[in-house]
Formats: sequence, structure tokens, C-alpha cells
Amino acid sequence: MYPVIIVALIMAIDQFSKYLIMQSVMLNGDIVVIKNFFYITFVKNFGIAFGLFQNSTTFFVIMNSIISIAVIYFLKRSYKKNRLVAVCLSMILGGALGNLIDRIRLGYVVDFLHFTIFPPVFNIADSAVVIGAFALSAIILLNKDISL
Repeated sequence: MYPVIIVALIMAIDQFSKYLIMQSVMLNGDIVVIKNFFYITFVKNFGIAFGLFQNSTTFFVIMNSIISIAVIYFLKRSYKKNRLVAVCLSMILGGALGNLIDRIRLGYVVDFLHFTIFPPVFNIADSAVVIGAFALSAIILLNKDISL
């Protein structure tokens, strides 16, 4: 049950944050959070991570759907075996679905978190995918006996 809650929570926070950004930042411009370091900046991302491969929405929807199905498969297999792996997979799935909703609904992904030390603008869903993937990688590398 907890993977469903994690996925739903990430999707809800992601979509709500994007809704707020589209309502305020889109109309009023950038918001300075920490001058010369962190800004809230509305960006329409028609590509994938870091704006690569622009204008391939149909391809990204299909690939995201296939990857999400694969993650669900591994999540079902690991759910009772390893809770930490299931949490990581849930984070990846929640982020992937959050961005998939944007692609289907808008034709692009809404990005808005902009750190000047890291030029690409990203969002909550991207963060969940990256954190989940890094944590899962660490678990797999540090635990040779892990099975998915």
C-alpha cells in the first residue's frame, strides 16, 4: 500500500506545484528566492532532461509509458522483498507519471526550479526520479545480494 501512497503524493505535489507556477510565475516573471543562486522560473520543456531532444512529445509519451510499466513490474516484484527498493521505485514512478501527465495534457513539461550553479531548470517530478534512481543505484551497488 505504501508505494501507492508515495506515487500519489509525488504526483500530487508535482502537479500542484506546476499549477501554482503556471498561475503566478507565468504571469509575473521570475521569483527570486535567493539572489544569484535560486530562482523560480517558468519554462516549457518540449524535450527530456535538461531540454535535450526537443519536440518529440509522442515518442516521449510512448517511452515514458513503457518505462512506467517496467517500473510497476519491478515494484510489484520487490514490494515485499525490500521496502527500500520499493520506495526508490515508487519515487521514480511518481516522478515519471507526474511528467507524463504534463506531456499528455500540455504537450510539454513544466519546469521551474532554477539554481544558477546548475543551469538546467527542473521540477519536483525530475527531482523524485533522480533521487530515486541514485538511491536505487547505491542500494544495488552496496548490496550484492539484492534481487528485483
